[in-house]
Amino acid sequence: MNATGQKIRVGHSPDPDDAFMFHALANGKIDTGDYNFEHELVDIETLNRRAFSGDLELTAVSLHGYAHLTDLYMLCPCGASMGDRYGPMVVARDALAVEDLKNKTIAVPGTLTTAYLALRLCLGIDFDHVVVPFDKILPAVREGRFEGRPIEAGLIIHEGQLTYGDHALKLIVDMGQWWYEDTGLPLPLGANAIRKDLGPDVISDVNRLLKESIQYGLDHRDEALQYALQYGRDLDRDKADEFVGMYVNDWTLDFGSRGREAVATLLHRGYQAGVIPMHIEPEFVE
Repeated sequence: MNATGQKIRVGHSPDPDDAFMFHALANGKIDTGDYNFEHELVDIETLNRRAFSGDLELTAVSLHGYAHLTDLYMLCPCGASMGDRYGPMVVARDALAVEDLKNKTIAVPGTLTTAYLALRLCLGIDFDHVVVPFDKILPAVREGRFEGRPIEAGLIIHEGQLTYGDHALKLIVDMGQWWYEDTGLPLPLGANAIRKDLGPDVISDVNRLLKESIQYGLDHRDEALQYALQYGRDLDRDKADEFVGMYVNDWTLDFGSRGREAVATLLHRGYQAGVIPMHIEPEFVE
């Protein structure tokens, strides 16, 4: 850390994949030169909302959230969370058909999450929903209520994708699998966005350091996983390793042409469905 360097405030989720990705930056494992990184761990919907004020130089965002932030932020080509035939899931206490969800009250982790956008696209309607913190959705579905509101199904993200069975809940639809069957593409869930007003030199440097941090984690997997475990909540080491492998991989080092196509397709379909207010051409750091 360079105490006199330019401050770069970083926001990311308190979950194992983001912790794994940022381990090297957070713990002084790589030389950051003239930059001083300060980390804030906040749930993804809060980060989406905070990004409207542009107070963080580098922040994790949902791709759905990014669609509302293009005046302030551009996307880093590294740091993606891609669901390649897997992703957020809808679960319920009883077996249901996907069509049944149109008439259910569904707990969602936020209306700017990509999970919410994907479910809107899947169901084709603005379904009845209750916003519930992501780590309280599984208990809310199991108990059938959240703060007095009835809950009949839940849209789960993060480690809930691996632990919903421990709550005796049933999988209704996997959004990543649905998206792949519909488009032939991976589902782009989250990315790291960098503030445009930093200028090309700083943007390039920060993007490079982010990629170095991701590569360090992949090259020192046991070490980075040990750090990430503290954010695993209900995950043991094997499940944490599985979860990190789902969302920190080759896609995370670079979206690539197929990943960029997936982002453009998601944003276009969101606009066509009326969920995103304007047509968005995603802008990536070059």
